Amino acid sequence: MALLFFGTDPNSGGGNCPAVWVDTDAAEGPELVFQGKAADAVTRAACSQDSPPADDEAAIRISVRMADQIRKACDAAEAAGPQL
Repeated sequence: MALLFFGTDPNSGGGNCPAVWVDTDAAEGPELVFQGKAADAVTRAACSQDSPPADDEAAIRISVRMADQIRKACDAAEAAGPQL
């Protein structure tokens, strides 16, 4: 697995913080990888109404402060496509 790191929450102050990467070795092309707080039961239930999660999926929370890092990761993944 090859992960390209795009950053953490700028207000986190160190480790154990929301972060975003691009997995460049994913079988179907680049994928975003997020680290964030696990959503609480109420949020998970609300999300499940729109899109029930598979057994290997989870709802996570990422601060909007991560928007710049997420945009950069999305742009890099889209620009490279499967060649990243």
